[in-house]
Amino acid sequence: MLVFKHLVYCLLMLGWATFAAAQSLPPVIGYYAATETWSDPLEALGTLSADESVTLSATVTDTIAEIKFDDGEQVERGRLLVRLEDAEEQALLRAAQAITTERRNASERASQLQQRNLAPRADVEDTQSRLRQAEADAQALEARLENYRIHAPFSGRVGFRDVSVGALVTPGMALVTLDKLDVMKLDFTVPEVLLGRLSAGLSLSATTAAYPDEVFRGEIASIGTRIDPVSRSVSVRAELANPDLKLRPGMLMEVIVQQRVRDTLVLPEAAIQPSGNRHFVMLIQQQEEAPRLERREVAIGERRSGEVEILEGISEGDLVVIHGLQLAREGQEVRLLGVADDNTDIRALLEADR
Repeated sequence: MLVFKHLVYCLLMLGWATFAAAQSLPPVIGYYAATETWSDPLEALGTLSADESVTLSATVTDTIAEIKFDDGEQVERGRLLVRLEDAEEQALLRAAQAITTERRNASERASQLQQRNLAPRADVEDTQSRLRQAEADAQALEARLENYRIHAPFSGRVGFRDVSVGALVTPGMALVTLDKLDVMKLDFTVPEVLLGRLSAGLSLSATTAAYPDEVFRGEIASIGTRIDPVSRSVSVRAELANPDLKLRPGMLMEVIVQQRVRDTLVLPEAAIQPSGNRHFVMLIQQQEEAPRLERREVAIGERRSGEVEILEGISEGDLVVIHGLQLAREGQEVRLLGVADDNTDIRALLEADR
């Protein structure tokens, strides 16, 4: 009986020693290196303008007879917006049309007489010349009448109506604004040293304080042909789709241009151990006993919020330490608490180990 008790005691002590030894190993949390889409962000501030924008005004002096739009209304191309009083011009046009009809009849009579050899050819040519003159006068009056009608040159949204029927307008006086808002132009500047990284077609995202939870996406449409000699910057114009008409001309937007889009290996910054100009990670080598660490030098590329691009040194699927590096040493056995991913963060793994 005594021997049996002693054997049980030894087994218990051995199990406790094994458990204590396992618990004494430095705890670490791992992360699998994965390939992700990466781009070098270029940040700037830009100002919005409408794809098409115009302030419509009169070219003649007269009073307003009709206003055919409401504030902020969406109008189609060619729609009549404002008509000026044109009674006098209409009367002049009717008179010109009457003269045209009279001279056309005279020309036809002269042609008939000339065919019968009852009138000289010169009379026919004179009547035809007077007819062409009358027709030209009528066409000129019709063209003048168009100046008394303000039409929408393209489809868009009108602004506020600041004039009223009966108001006297003069040439150049603003009557209404019209903006095409379904596509917006976004203008911003970047330093000239980045000119080589820009090209038409690069995608970008933009945000505005008016809609803090929304991201508007577009692409670079064109790049300026000149460098500002004072600021040493180049102007860039992008286009943003605006189907809901939320964006308005004059808005300030924060722009992020996605440069050099590529697939690359990405790790959290917490996995990197800097040493002078060199950078290292701790690989977790799985084995039959406790996992063992291997220090590996890596070459890093660009950085973004909380992440770093890995150019060489490890491969996709390698398990690296992202928590517990303070106690981690080359060749050391460790206790792996778990692997962090999109669904499990470090805090959850630490709380589960308590």
